[in-house]
Amino acid sequence: MIRLVIYLFVLGVVAFGIAWLADRPGAVAIDWQGWHIETSVLVAASGLLVLLAAAILLWTLIRVILRSPEMLAFSWRSRRRNRGFAAVTRGLIAVGSGDAIGARRAANDAERFLGREPLAQLLAAQAAQLSGDSASAEATFRAMTEAPATRLLGLRGLHMEARRRGDASSALVTAEEAARHEPGLAWAADAVIEARCVKGDFAGALAMLEREASHGGLDRAAHRRRRAVLLAAQAQGLELSEPTVAREKAVEATRLAPTLVPAAEVAGRLLGLAGDTRKAAKILETAYATTPHPGLADAYLHLRPGDAARERLKRVRTLTSRVPEHTESALTLARAAIDAQEFPVARTALAPLTAAPTQRACLLMAELEAAEAGDVGKAREWTARAVRALRDPAWVADGVVSEHWAPISPVTGKLDAFQWQLPPGVAATPLLENEAERAKAAIAAVLESRAQEAAATAASAPVIDAAPAPKPEAAAKPEPKPVPTPESASPPAKPQLVRAAPASVIAEPHLPDDPGPEPYPEDGTSAKRPTFGV
Repeated sequence: MIRLVIYLFVLGVVAFGIAWLADRPGAVAIDWQGWHIETSVLVAASGLLVLLAAAILLWTLIRVILRSPEMLAFSWRSRRRNRGFAAVTRGLIAVGSGDAIGARRAANDAERFLGREPLAQLLAAQAAQLSGDSASAEATFRAMTEAPATRLLGLRGLHMEARRRGDASSALVTAEEAARHEPGLAWAADAVIEARCVKGDFAGALAMLEREASHGGLDRAAHRRRRAVLLAAQAQGLELSEPTVAREKAVEATRLAPTLVPAAEVAGRLLGLAGDTRKAAKILETAYATTPHPGLADAYLHLRPGDAARERLKRVRTLTSRVPEHTESALTLARAAIDAQEFPVARTALAPLTAAPTQRACLLMAELEAAEAGDVGKAREWTARAVRALRDPAWVADGVVSEHWAPISPVTGKLDAFQWQLPPGVAATPLLENEAERAKAAIAAVLESRAQEAAATAASAPVIDAAPAPKPEAAAKPEPKPVPTPESASPPAKPQLVRAAPASVIAEPHLPDDPGPEPYPEDGTSAKRPTFGV
């Protein structure tokens, strides 16, 4: 439309010029070399325009003739490039569809038509990877690192090949080189951070994170979260050796991410040991309100070392009041109540969970039955139910269930991968070991108490004193043997029966699939039956 308007405008200007000249007649005379030319102004102007057009046409023709070899070469190169890029398109489609033969054929065509074009090299590397030819793929990626335009692409390819064959050192070298050329490159920074976290070099991982953020590789929220995760991991590693430094790191992590459970747990525990219980309680309560976790509850219970069990029970009510309907709050309250021997409180807390109890709830009920009433039978029944009960939450990352939190995934190396959730497809969680030991200890305590009572009963039973042994002097003198007579012979004394005290039998708890004590044989024999002598 615009071109049409311009064309009409030019045509109008020309028409206006011709009309203007026609309305103003005049004559033009030229005397040159004996020639005398006289004509009108309109004819002279028209002739001048014709000469100008002819000159332009002649110059264009001369340029075409002079540039024809170059134009032919350009046309030939353009045709080859078009064929090469068409081969790249076919190859990428073949790679995406898994056609290794088609991808290799297209890669060869692209290399023939395009040479060292980056797309052709990338297609060749991907075709080699699809065919399983790691050596060719690595050689192609290494060639790509020689050109500045494809250096980062080649380094990433070498990094992926090194990780595929399990060469962690080579993968780290390529990632560090890529990060040196482009600090904001996400994959390179993540790979360096992962490698340093595996080595426990959290300070180096933090330095790499700050470098990535300074070059625009992370937004503000992601940077704060990742820094908090690395600080929490660093605090965990320094908790025993340098508690002061660990406390500072953990507190900074809670400022960056108040709901990060590991950071809040370490900060609360170390602040409590330092005497700053108010700040520790605030940090733990904030994290617990978002993610109720047994580690947070345990740190909250032991804010002040040496507190009585009833004081801890009183304190835990404040914590659980933030999320009273959560299962973890009921379990935490029951745990503190059992320790304080407030068994009705524990039973009330666990009552809503008995309809569909989790494994921890079953073990707490077993401990409660053994500690409150000494009912070993019910305690064992609850421990047996724990095997088939619902699972409790645990730390899960990429399908891996862990007892402890870690900053990176053991499978993919992703930072901040562990989540507190129900583990899929796992019959039991590592967290149950502590509760199982407590339940076993409670049952053992009841059995030991019964054994002691049985021993005390046996000690108080009547005992027949045997005749004292003869003195050595009397034993040295032989006594004359009396001559037995029928009248004086007395029947032998019958041995006096003494009721033995009931033996204490300690029944050790057995696994749910253990059939228990072996029954008596049904063939009437008494080989394995207990015998009582008289």
